[in-house]
Amino acid sequence: MSLVSGARDMGFDDKNKDGAGDDDEAVGSLGRQMSESSLCATEEEEDDDSKLHLGPQYTIKEHLEKDKDDESLRKWKEQLLGSVDVTNIGETLDPEVRILSLAILSPGRPDIVLLVPENGNPKGMWFTLKEGSKYNLKFTFQVNNNIVSGLRYTNTVWKTGVKVDRGKEMLGTFSPQLEPYNHVMPEETTPSGMFARGSYSARTKFLDDDNKCYLEINYSFDIRKEWPAV
Repeated sequence: MSLVSGARDMGFDDKNKDGAGDDDEAVGSLGRQMSESSLCATEEEEDDDSKLHLGPQYTIKEHLEKDKDDESLRKWKEQLLGSVDVTNIGETLDPEVRILSLAILSPGRPDIVLLVPENGNPKGMWFTLKEGSKYNLKFTFQVNNNIVSGLRYTNTVWKTGVKVDRGKEMLGTFSPQLEPYNHVMPEETTPSGMFARGSYSARTKFLDDDNKCYLEINYSFDIRKEWPAV
């Protein structure tokens, strides 16, 4: 799951029609990007897993006290928590997740590092991608206060007002720490062809198992024949 992925998911057919050339070939589909801290189970984003009834939430100290006589569980919790200073944050119930940046990594190109605006709405075109190029998406984020469980990333993309792609990616469960986490997505290839080129709008969200939304970003981007000048 990433910014741009493979063909039919965008609602385009990959068959050439009436002898059309390479420009009419398969278009890729657009994938997953970045997303004010709120509960944001919208109708559009809602999945079956958002309807799960989760158990009670515990502070870090309560996590450590639970099953403390089970050595294997105790070691697993210690490994998960790492060097967390429990005396400072152990009584805090709600985790805090701050998405610091998004980077687009493409071989032979400088990394495109996109800082996250405070209001979650970058002005103008946030970035431009070259059609048919390989890339990875990298998230940098920080977790404070408590363990965040089931952090996931969802992304919805539109072109000319028509929804062309929606997807999600599970990032995992993370304990609080001073150093930011980095998560690199699998390599993807941007779509190509004249139907793929143009401007897109997208909305990305980061949510947890409780469907709490830590960030929502609404933005626009381009796919063009060539990379923009550096």
